[in-house]
Amino acid sequence: MAALSDPISDFLIRFKNASRAGKEEFTAPFSKIKAEIARILKEEGYIWSYEVDTEGDFPSIRVKVRYIDGTPALTDLKKESKPGRRRYIGVDEIPKVLGGLGIAILSTSQGLMAGHHAKKKNVGGELIASVW
Repeated sequence: MAALSDPISDFLIRFKNASRAGKEEFTAPFSKIKAEIARILKEEGYIWSYEVDTEGDFPSIRVKVRYIDGTPALTDLKKESKPGRRRYIGVDEIPKVLGGLGIAILSTSQGLMAGHHAKKKNVGGELIASVW
């Protein structure tokens, strides 16, 4: 199996492709950061649920995509920070995605969280992705 240069992008693109293709769920290789991103997506209403399967040689995470009246809850997403160009922002720079209709996902010193939670906690960090 080839190593991925950006496993977070791979996870997000699998999510985007599954929702656009009308898939009920998708599976990706497991990592703690992917599980945290899935937790945020569940809290914010973009997915129904996720479950981690650590059995076997290759642990995986299975995500159930959320649809509202047949339309995916996810409209689009943008990977903000990339391996070659990390994007760090202060609390004052946390973006309002689509005028507050979307979320920013940040990696902070207090863990991964949605942008509005980071603002409440007054912490900045690495801007991972914008989801709407």
